[in-house]
Amino acid sequence: MRLKLYQVDAFTSEVFSGSPAAVVPLESWLPVEVMQSIAIENSLPETAFFVLNAHGQYEIRWFSPLTEIDFCGHATLASAFVLFNLPGASKSITFWAKAVGEIPVTQLPSGEIELNFPELAPRPLVDVPAQLREGLSIIPSEYWVNRQAYFAIYADQQQVETVVPQLDKLIELGPRDVVVTAPGEQYDFVSRYFWPANGGDEDPVTGSIHAGLAPFWADRLKKTRLSALQASRRRGVLDCRVEEGRVFVSGHAVQYLEGVISL
Repeated sequence: MRLKLYQVDAFTSEVFSGSPAAVVPLESWLPVEVMQSIAIENSLPETAFFVLNAHGQYEIRWFSPLTEIDFCGHATLASAFVLFNLPGASKSITFWAKAVGEIPVTQLPSGEIELNFPELAPRPLVDVPAQLREGLSIIPSEYWVNRQAYFAIYADQQQVETVVPQLDKLIELGPRDVVVTAPGEQYDFVSRYFWPANGGDEDPVTGSIHAGLAPFWADRLKKTRLSALQASRRRGVLDCRVEEGRVFVSGHAVQYLEGVISL
C-alpha cells in the first residue's frame, strides 16, 4: 500500500516556524494501530488523516506520537491547505470530527485559512489540583479550565515566556493539558501550551485551545477580533474572531514536504 503524505507548517507563512503537521489523505480508514504507528514514525506534534464521506464532508482524525487526540486545530488547517491546493479545488470545505462536530473551513482572499470552531470558553477553577500549583515555576494570578486544558492566567507576556513547566507534575493532570496566557505586547494575547500527557513537552502552535482562549480574552478586552501569538520556540500567529457561540481562527500555512508512505 502506498499513501500520500504532506508535511505542512501551520499558522505561519515561512517554513521552519509555526506548527508542523503531517497530512495523510485516505480513501477509507486504516486500523487505529496503523494510524498511530504512522504518527509515531512521523514524530510530529500531530498527524491528520481524513476520508471524504457520503455527505461531502471530510471526516478527520488526529494522532500525536502518544495517542489519538479529540481536537486539533493546526493539523486541520494543514489538511485544509492540502485540499485547497489540489487542482480545481473549492475554497470552502467542511471537516467533521466525533468530539467536535462540523468544522467549516474557508480560504480567505488574503490567502489565510479560516477555521470555524465551536466556542469552548473556560470557567473559573475553584479546586486547583496540587500538580497544577506545583507544576509552573511562576504562580499565576488566576486558574480557569475547560474540557481540553487548565488555563493559568498571568499578568504579562514576559511571565508567559519565562515560566518553566514541571512536566513530571503536569503529566499527572491528563487527560487535560495546560495553557499559560497573558495580555500581549504586540498582540492582544499570548500563550504557551504544555501537553506531556497527550503529545509532548510543549506544542508549537495549538489552534484548538484558541476556541477557549479567544472567548476568554474577548470578554476581558471587550473586543471580538483579536490577534494572538503562541510564544513557543517556533512561534505562530493566529487571528481570532468570536461570534455567536463560534470562534473563527485563521492563519497561513506553507508546505514543507510531499512524499509517499509505503506499507
